Amino acid sequence: MKKISIGSWAYTFGPYSNNPIALHTVITSIAQMGFDGISLGGFKPHAHPDLYQTEKEQQQLIDLLASNNLEVVEYSPDVNIFNAILETDKYIDLYKKFISFMKKCGFSIVRLDTGVAPILSEGVTYDAALERVVSNFCIATDIAKDNGISVVWEFEPGFLFNKPSEIVRICDMVNRDEFSVLFDTCHAYMTAVAGAHHIGKKEVLDGGVTQLIEMLSGKIGLVHLIDSDGTLHNNDTSTHRPFGEGFIDFDEVIPALLHQGRYFADWWVIDLCFWPDAWNVTRKCKDYVDALNLKY
Repeated sequence: MKKISIGSWAYTFGPYSNNPIALHTVITSIAQMGFDGISLGGFKPHAHPDLYQTEKEQQQLIDLLASNNLEVVEYSPDVNIFNAILETDKYIDLYKKFISFMKKCGFSIVRLDTGVAPILSEGVTYDAALERVVSNFCIATDIAKDNGISVVWEFEPGFLFNKPSEIVRICDMVNRDEFSVLFDTCHAYMTAVAGAHHIGKKEVLDGGVTQLIEMLSGKIGLVHLIDSDGTLHNNDTSTHRPFGEGFIDFDEVIPALLHQGRYFADWWVIDLCFWPDAWNVTRKCKDYVDALNLKY
């Protein structure tokens, strides 16, 4: 049976951006709900390095997590203030700052995306953009490895290179043991079924989400679970709907992840990113994943 986590960014983004729920409240509340871990957003006012600059402040964060018996499953750094293709040096330098913070706090998995919107910048060819993204992932993974950290790449329609074949190709090009895919079921639906924000001709799969899982067999390092209604949030990233409100058949997806996808990691991570009522549906989502855990 896998352990269950939830992304803290759900309580700082979108509808919560002007009234975020304090990290202390998130940690103590989800612990009371029986969560085993938390996926930490490195976005202010949560676990951003600027807010935990001293060893004492970092230890307070570590102690808060430990006292609530929560493991940190993954950490998502706030690095996309820079365009990863056009401002690579600044992007990597900022990334190093977050990796240093992760090492000090003992966090072991960093979540990244391609760092650019799903369009080609003026003067940048498809091949040049692909090469730069692969180079960035290689550099980022090598830096992480040197600090005892692994990288998971979350593909999604809000960022460049999200076609099924592109996802597989980039994984093969990076070709590092410490680099794997973060498979978000909602993003998977939007790329494999809806073909959202694909450059050029849409590339959808007859087998949908389960076929994408098969294509990524052995390459999945972490899974985010959430439903999809086939729409985009603000025409950008996938709409993360609570379980049962979308089109994903988790009775197909979960067995496919475990068997065809060879997903052996310890965690299911619930992702309510940008959902307007995330705080109030958290327990309901936890109950849903508990049921999946018992069933499979």
